[in-house]
Amino acid sequence: MISALKKDHLRIASVNVNGLRAAYKNGMAAWLEPRGVDILCLQEVRAPDAIVRQLLGDGWHILHAEAEAKGRAGVAIASREEPLATRNGIGDDYFATAGRWVEADFRFADAAGHPVQLTVASAYVHSGEVGTPKQDDKFRFLDVMTTRLPELTKHSDHALVVGDLNVAHTPLDIRNSKANVKKAGHLPEERAYFDRFFGEEIGWRDVHRNLAGEVDGPYTWWSQRGKAFDNDTGWRIDYHLATPALAAAAISAVVDRAPSWDTRFSDHAPLVVDYQL
Repeated sequence: MISALKKDHLRIASVNVNGLRAAYKNGMAAWLEPRGVDILCLQEVRAPDAIVRQLLGDGWHILHAEAEAKGRAGVAIASREEPLATRNGIGDDYFATAGRWVEADFRFADAAGHPVQLTVASAYVHSGEVGTPKQDDKFRFLDVMTTRLPELTKHSDHALVVGDLNVAHTPLDIRNSKANVKKAGHLPEERAYFDRFFGEEIGWRDVHRNLAGEVDGPYTWWSQRGKAFDNDTGWRIDYHLATPALAAAAISAVVDRAPSWDTRFSDHAPLVVDYQL
């Protein structure tokens, strides 16, 4: 079935909600309701499936991977159109119950009315911690991503991986690069994976960076400590990674940064991208 989407673009939003129940308590619904999102990808949901469906409400087709560890991780894709197919997991049994990767296939009509298949993944990469098993898990997950992205390229006409990928790729993606090169999230070894994602080998595109240009940020996460949010001392760790033709179809990318520290519903801001297929 081809989508009956009436708009001339597809709006896809990604946000690490830092606990969906807390996000809704702090005003997430007021952000979401008027935003016109067609596909909503969530990370760090940290809620049972019944609660996710109750909070998001009717009108969404919901794919949710709950983490086996209570109160940890969890990813979801909520869409206005029913997916053709869905998959839970990135393809490594080690992460099967980690609640860090879900995929959904959709079919939309392009500008000429021809059907095209789009695969969307919502991903939550480990934050990591240098010299610990947490960092080993992060590298293992990024290793599997280097295998999965080329598979998705072959699977659909267009493919998109969005979410909290917990790596600030370049010095433009973090306010204090030099001070953080030995910390998880900005390690040279982590950044090298993104060089591969966006290099000739895999050939995907960083949609937000392509549209924003060579500017600082725009950041999507700020530490809860000190005045990081007020001073915009942030990290750009939430991404839309797309196959080249889909990236070329992106017409706008916006970080929905709250007007003030006390009006945020998460420590991450939503990243909202419009695609004109």
